[in-house]
Amino acid sequence: MGCGMGKSSLQEKKCSRVSIYSVPAIRAALLIQRWYRQYVARLEMRRRCTWNIFQSIEYAGEQDQIKLYSFFGFLMDHFTPASSERNLISHIFHENEICRDTEWERYFCYKDIEVPDSYTGPHLTFPMTFCGVSKLVEAFKHKQQLHARYVLQILGETWRLLRILPNINYVSVSQTKEITICGDLHGQLEDLLLIFYKNGLPSSEKPYIFNGDFVDRGKSSLEILLILFGFLLVYPNDLHLNRGNHEDHIVNLRYGFTKEILGKYRVHGKKILKLLQKIFSWLPLATVINDKVLVVHGGISNSTDLCVVSRVDRHRYVSVLRPPKTVHQTLNGNKNEDDNGPAEGRRRVRSLTNHSSTLPQRNNLPRRSLQNPSISHQLSSSVEDELKRRRRLAGFDQTYKNGNELDSDSDPDFAEASKANGHDWKQIVNLLWSDPMPQNGCISNEVRGGGCYWGPDVTEEVLGRHNLQLLIRSHECKQDGYEFCHNRRVLTIFSASNYYEVGSNRGAYIRMGADLVPHLIQYQASRTCRELTLRQSVGWTERSALRALREQLFVHKSDLIRAYQEFDPHQTGKISMRHWASATESVLKLGLPWRVLRSQLVSRTHYGMVDYQQWIKELSITEPKLEVSDTSILETMYKNHSNLETIFRIIDTDHSGLISLEEFRQTWKLLSSHLKMEISDKAIADLAHSIDFNKDGSIDINEFMEAFRLVDLSAHS
Repeated sequence: MGCGMGKSSLQEKKCSRVSIYSVPAIRAALLIQRWYRQYVARLEMRRRCTWNIFQSIEYAGEQDQIKLYSFFGFLMDHFTPASSERNLISHIFHENEICRDTEWERYFCYKDIEVPDSYTGPHLTFPMTFCGVSKLVEAFKHKQQLHARYVLQILGETWRLLRILPNINYVSVSQTKEITICGDLHGQLEDLLLIFYKNGLPSSEKPYIFNGDFVDRGKSSLEILLILFGFLLVYPNDLHLNRGNHEDHIVNLRYGFTKEILGKYRVHGKKILKLLQKIFSWLPLATVINDKVLVVHGGISNSTDLCVVSRVDRHRYVSVLRPPKTVHQTLNGNKNEDDNGPAEGRRRVRSLTNHSSTLPQRNNLPRRSLQNPSISHQLSSSVEDELKRRRRLAGFDQTYKNGNELDSDSDPDFAEASKANGHDWKQIVNLLWSDPMPQNGCISNEVRGGGCYWGPDVTEEVLGRHNLQLLIRSHECKQDGYEFCHNRRVLTIFSASNYYEVGSNRGAYIRMGADLVPHLIQYQASRTCRELTLRQSVGWTERSALRALREQLFVHKSDLIRAYQEFDPHQTGKISMRHWASATESVLKLGLPWRVLRSQLVSRTHYGMVDYQQWIKELSITEPKLEVSDTSILETMYKNHSNLETIFRIIDTDHSGLISLEEFRQTWKLLSSHLKMEISDKAIADLAHSIDFNKDGSIDINEFMEAFRLVDLSAHS
């Protein structure tokens, strides 16, 4: 008999050998898994910080825009008609004036514009056909520009069509006919073309809803509008456009669309802009799918009533940043000729925020002008309080705190009309500007400066009251292109990929069938981004965000140093990290996690202390070297770069891109009044002459703004 091993003993030996080797392998796998999870968590933290930086700076800009426009409204309501400051900005408030359709028909006229033989772009025929719009899409894909005659012709036809559409479009889908819903595009033509490539062109079999914010920020806003308007003309029952908060000529002054139009159409740009104001005011406000899904750009509030929205005269709200004026008297006997548009019969109108001139206290108030030196300081010190009071009366800041009450000194003869007018206005403001929040309730949206924040309870109440099951909205950039909230009853869709920076976010659109279940399709329009790893993508966007944040820190350096010195009573030049974070937030008010960002912003510390004087010097930002007697005006320029450009665009009434030295001075006077600060005429004159390079007495706006653009040296090192 042999002494060989049995089968069972061999199996035991094999298992023991496997167990010996598997213990280190399992431990290694667990360590790798733990390391990877920490790695992904760190990347996610960096990604969220980056996102917060971009979003905080964006919303701060929107808030500045609304504050500046409110200041202009204050000037219009309370300064003498003869004051030079009022005259500089008065034309932007003429948009709500009465005009007969026949006059606008003449203004839309394109027949006297010849198309030269040298023109190589697309030639269009009307009525528009699918073939014609397809040809337009191909032309824009190859960077061709449409002739001004055809632009005006498309705009004219679009205006005529929009005027017969309701405020709320009701559409239906079936088992064989899905609908596609797109969010913000913001002038990014490549995203629109990619959507059409992946999903197909609009047609009667493939209907679309585009949910506002077609323009601004990107470089191809007009091309997007012309494509969408073209398909709207061909398929008026199958392509639906909702108005967004950027379909507003005042917002366009700041965010690039006005500049884009004037750059592409120097001769006819002024007329194109005027017509787009009218078109934007006629865009529908919402779309309802199968009576169950509400599609609106911004959102809702606790007072949202679709019955009221359906009856609003939407075309009166050319800009929703200011409530429309209520008719106060009959037509004036005289007629004025407006260079910006057709001759219009003027009505004596009264702002919702204004009080009756028949009241005794109003009659006794003196008219004011910034030209009067004895009261300019008084205005400067009280303008913010006055603006707050006026905005409160308008219902803008207090929409949800006694928003239906009028001030006791309101004109009783117009109280009812003003109340209804203000209620309609707030309905539209909330539809275009609001954002959802996780907490219950409905509060004023102080971050953006307009609309509200509404919670899950408001969603349940409003959807339930209207027998709806889902709210689809846009208005907010999301990293994945979409986001559900409020128990999946609110869906945000955003279609502009790489919105802040290449790799910052995906775009997305929705396909929805008869079951009304949203199917989400994501994409990246940039090939470069698709080739990046997660780490590379996060690093790219993080560097861009930090560059933008360093610019914000640099332009507020004087305010920051003063804030740091409050925590440095012994003038050591050093403060703790906690004090550094607190002081930085108190100046910039961006709501950022400064202590988390410290390692990216502060290169070195000494025992937890920040040498703030040295840190400010190390910010790698360059500025132009100009001989100006008052350097504080340069810091004001950097800090209010966008506001200053907005005022320049407003003052440049002929859209020539040039303003005189006197207009330049008036611009700075307006800005100084808005900021409640004194800027001497000598400092303004020094700055004007230092940038009037050819000494012709005028300043090129684009050259001026570009000359003062800050450059982050760290980006080029």
